[in-house]
Amino acid sequence: MLHYKTHAHSQLAPWVVFIHGAGGNSSIWYKQVRAFSAHFNLLLVDLRGHGRSPGVSENAQQYSFEAIASDVLEVLDHLQIAKAHFVGVSLGTIVIRQLAEMQPQRVSSMVMAGAIAKLDFRGKFFVGLGRMFKNVLPFMWLYKLFAFVIMPRANHAESRNFFIREAQKLARKEFLRWYKLTGQLTPLLRRFEAVLPDIPTLYVMGRQDHMFLPTVADMVARTKAATLEVVEQCGHVVTIEQAQRFNEAAIRFLTGQSELQLQAEQA
Repeated sequence: MLHYKTHAHSQLAPWVVFIHGAGGNSSIWYKQVRAFSAHFNLLLVDLRGHGRSPGVSENAQQYSFEAIASDVLEVLDHLQIAKAHFVGVSLGTIVIRQLAEMQPQRVSSMVMAGAIAKLDFRGKFFVGLGRMFKNVLPFMWLYKLFAFVIMPRANHAESRNFFIREAQKLARKEFLRWYKLTGQLTPLLRRFEAVLPDIPTLYVMGRQDHMFLPTVADMVARTKAATLEVVEQCGHVVTIEQAQRFNEAAIRFLTGQSELQLQAEQA
């Protein structure tokens, strides 16, 4: 089972599950825990092979977004959490979308920070470049390249350095397993784009998130259940670079959704 941490607020409070991105771990939420735990019960997981969660043996279930989402659902089942709000960042937003597709009844709402909705030509180019050289170059060279491409500006340094520092804790074999998942991204994102969810969703994106903001904005414009908040002077990892803005927007959204769902249950 995945390694996880919980922060209890009260027995009646809703649960919020935090999903980090590739190369990170649950410590990325260090600017969120205090603010969110004043309102909700929190569950933070380390995805397989990240943080304190073990990787998977060669003979175990193949790495796929379905398998990774199933890992998270296993923790929810273990803790007897029937339904929760989900907060994700970067590749973690894809894990949440996959989980919502598999078991939508478990998802009260979604908050997507630095969401990945579609790979543009730059994303496809760098993913393809990585596939060509992943078995030749040290994996940290590739990770640093991606980090600088996605988070290039000086004001992105804190989030960029965090991801690079945490990725150094991954074993090379684990990095390559996760990198193979990029081959699933394009067909998976096309499927997500064709079937837009009716689960209430808040997207919080940095104005300087040049690779992903345009496609997210287009998707939100076509999704009745989704809203978009754009944070100025901010890049991909809004949860670190503009933590207060993110926390305020996300808590306001999640509190509102919890109240609406409680009213619906009592009606």
